[in-house]
Amino acid sequence: MKLPSFQAASVMVEVSWADRWYVYKRLQELAIPCTCAIDQPLQVQITNTSAAIQLWSISRQLNASRQELVKWLEHCW
Repeated sequence: MKLPSFQAASVMVEVSWADRWYVYKRLQELAIPCTCAIDQPLQVQITNTSAAIQLWSISRQLNASRQELVKWLEHCW
C-alpha cells in the first residue's frame, strides 16, 4: 500500500495573545519550526504528519474544556 505524499506547509495559527508564548515554546520543545513576531500571528512550518498532529494536540489542549480532555484521556486508556 502506498501512502499519499505529504507536502510541507507554512500555516498561520490564530492563538490568543496570552497563549501564544506557551504554544511557541511547546513547538520549539518539539523541534517544530515556528516564528512569533510582535503583533503577528504565530507561523508554524508543518513538515510532516507528526508535526501536524502535534500542533493539533497543542491546539486541543488550549481549546477543549477540562471535561472534554478528561473524557478523551479516559477513552485512550
